[in-house]
Amino acid sequence: MSEFVTLEVADGVGTIRLDRPKMNAISVQVQTELRAAAEEATDREDVRAVVVHGGERVFAAGNDVKEMADLSSADMMRISGSIQSAVNAVAAIPKPVVAAINGYALGGGCELALAADFRIAADDATLGQPEVLLGIIPGAGGTQRLSRLVGPSRAKDLIFTGRFVKAEEALAIGLVDRLVPAASVYDEAVAWAGQFARGASLALRAAKESIDRGLEVDLATGLEIERIQFTGLFATEDRTAGMQSFVTNGPGKAEFKGR
Repeated sequence: MSEFVTLEVADGVGTIRLDRPKMNAISVQVQTELRAAAEEATDREDVRAVVVHGGERVFAAGNDVKEMADLSSADMMRISGSIQSAVNAVAAIPKPVVAAINGYALGGGCELALAADFRIAADDATLGQPEVLLGIIPGAGGTQRLSRLVGPSRAKDLIFTGRFVKAEEALAIGLVDRLVPAASVYDEAVAWAGQFARGASLALRAAKESIDRGLEVDLATGLEIERIQFTGLFATEDRTAGMQSFVTNGPGKAEFKGR
């Protein structure tokens, strides 16, 4: 049984919940449990979309500095793959993923939010990558995902200075996608995820993979990735049902089975 990270499923939406008092510091144990929860969400057919949530007070205030303080370079070389793989496992969930951000999302917590496809934040939330203030750099994808999301110059500003970013600025630069009152963050995230609960899961998976993989390659290769994913969907029952429903009943009325 997981102690700090759980996966709860309702109406097609899986919630990966971090609950490690007081600030959801991401320890090695949390990384292990987060990776397991992401893999379970990937495998379960009753999970069509995922919310990552840290509770009403804080999303995650960073990796566990006390745990890392006495580690040598050799120690970190041994465990750094685990640090990245936990966040990578969330990014690799082949379903729509939304981060529901209350309070602080700093350091490793910000990197976890960056692994989501969409970010809904409280209007009083605070985000940032302050690792440089500890004499290190982000180690769970922050230098890569942040620069892809907000652009290299803004990413360098945030990472070089380690400054905290308030919600309004985070929205303005594209670090988050929507601001809502703090009490509404989780409900809004579930509503966003819920719209995919009866969607064409294979098409959603193909779209996500095309976008994510396409960002890593040149345009011609990206277009080839898209072409292969597009043509492959013509072998699915969902494509047949979707097109037949469109012809017979008009758009938006198809019932998809995920096959």
